[in-house]
Amino acid sequence: MALLTDLINLDLSDCTEKIIAEYIWVGGSGMDVRSKARTLSGPVDDPRKLPKWNFDGSSTGQATGDDSEVILCPQAIFRDPFRKGKNILVMCDCYAPNGEPIPTNKRHGAAKIFSHPDVKAEEPWFGIEQEYTLLQKDTNWPLGWPLGGYPGPQGPYYCAAGADKSYGRDIVDAHYKACLYAGIDISGINGEVMPGQWEFQVGPAVGISAGDQIWVARYILERITEIAGVVVTFDPKPIPGDWNGAGAHTNYSTKSMRSEGGYEVIKKAINKLGLQHREHIAAYGDGNERRLTGRHETADINTFVWGVANRGASVRVGRDTEKEGKGYFEDRRPASNMDPYVVTSLIAETTLLWNPNHSNGNGVAAP
Repeated sequence: MALLTDLINLDLSDCTEKIIAEYIWVGGSGMDVRSKARTLSGPVDDPRKLPKWNFDGSSTGQATGDDSEVILCPQAIFRDPFRKGKNILVMCDCYAPNGEPIPTNKRHGAAKIFSHPDVKAEEPWFGIEQEYTLLQKDTNWPLGWPLGGYPGPQGPYYCAAGADKSYGRDIVDAHYKACLYAGIDISGINGEVMPGQWEFQVGPAVGISAGDQIWVARYILERITEIAGVVVTFDPKPIPGDWNGAGAHTNYSTKSMRSEGGYEVIKKAINKLGLQHREHIAAYGDGNERRLTGRHETADINTFVWGVANRGASVRVGRDTEKEGKGYFEDRRPASNMDPYVVTSLIAETTLLWNPNHSNGNGVAAP
């Protein structure tokens, strides 16, 4: 008699050309990832060759019950680390039957910005540092923390090893390898300052691809924590008090910034970000005011300040960039629950398309 694990691990390539495609989309809350699977007649490596599909939007907060059909449009393909073989994960965005993007479809607007000739010419690169917290399933209390109590103060946990300092490494490493298998440009992982909190980095990725990869990486993490019986939260301040929050620091560069004289281009771009500070904060994640307090390696939410090697700044420039006169900068304001389509496209729009002559008059503090 076959065991359940035997059936889950069946190699379908021995008996059929058919594959399974898991269609993934962002749900109505803007942070929930949904998915469902369908059988295809054979392998597919181009999203344009995949059929559109649909789902019941009234069950995801994306449509009303009397007109509930929402169309899934395939946009990016990844290898499926769960079913393996030639099976695939498909990142989709969502449209009404008349072809209009639904309000929660943030990818559509981002794709317009990234397809603008002035943006495409600059080849915007993004590296996103996605922080998250692992919680015990039945208590929603951080993994490794005593039930109803607290561990020792922050200090020994960042990038630490040891059963009394590092909690959930098996989940984190499984996620790392699954992302590499899927074809995501995951560039590293590390334990964070608050125990039970971790980070993975995706990038450099070009344009809209950064958003696709972060969403699929989040989906894979949700699936792995499901298997492990652990809850993952992207809340920017899961534990109040003297504990670090969770962000999604977004590293950014353009062709001009990466070329000789790029540091001057970087400074002009940062000035634009400062002038648009309020607009960016409004789009950088819910609950971010609980995280951006001016403490725990953050700037105050109402203040824009940039600096070299300053982790308490809104925007940080690395020492290497200053020394070499070219490179990238890091926007430290986005919260862990930000929408990567929104954040990456807004940074590109502000730095490459926005006209500062129409400034809203916000001041910029610089070193």
